[in-house]
Amino acid sequence: MNIIEITSLQHPGVEIFSTLTEAQLRNRLDPQRGIFIAESPKVIRVALQAGYEPMALLCERRHIEGDAKDIVLQCPDIPIYTGSRELLAQLTGYTLTRGVLCAMRRRPEPAVADVCKDARRIVVIQGVVDTTNIGAIFRSAAALGIDAVLLTRDSCDPLNRRAVRVSMGSVFLVPWTWLDAPASSLHDLGFRTAAMALTDDSVALDDPSLKAEPRLAIIMGTEGDGLPQTTIGESDYVVRIPMAHTVDSLNVAAAAAVAFWELCK
Repeated sequence: MNIIEITSLQHPGVEIFSTLTEAQLRNRLDPQRGIFIAESPKVIRVALQAGYEPMALLCERRHIEGDAKDIVLQCPDIPIYTGSRELLAQLTGYTLTRGVLCAMRRRPEPAVADVCKDARRIVVIQGVVDTTNIGAIFRSAAALGIDAVLLTRDSCDPLNRRAVRVSMGSVFLVPWTWLDAPASSLHDLGFRTAAMALTDDSVALDDPSLKAEPRLAIIMGTEGDGLPQTTIGESDYVVRIPMAHTVDSLNVAAAAAVAFWELCK
């Protein structure tokens, strides 16, 4: 095991856990060479099982023979940086969840057609920027039967550290990629589109015609403004979740979970 005790915030090699921003980790100029940070032993295990390549570990010493022992044994050739809990908190800027971080390599972005090849139910995330919502949507997608996730470029990166943690590693379980064309382009892949929005002509989520669709793309919009009118206008269905007590809408992550449950049954 390549265990490296650090006593300084400037120790060579630990900058990926401290000074690099999310954009720098993602490496926007060359995304194929980007990295991301997975936090907590459970999330790291899911990433490893999904085949992601580890680059370095950062953890409290007690976890090397404790919660992260199996991870350390599985990654014998990478550097394992360790130090006091206080030093690691200063290094990262926050107290570590379960005391373990792992820097991992990103994968090349798959094509939309490849991600959707055998899918029946997919979700399109358009303009959702909150990391917690992204993580929660992925967790619901994995749990409730969504086959693939597509995101517009103005959405939050699913491999953002907090999004990964909130998803409990579900971002590694559901195929996903970026969608650079309008959601209506999914018609070319055999999908009908369902925009989740409140309009005068929207249909209820339990409308039988939705479940009868062999391939359906569920489009979720931003936390505040919802979906653009162009997206709504180009969709085959506009869908609402029936509400009570004069409540007009749900948080996008909650709405996604309800939609997935109903439409993936």
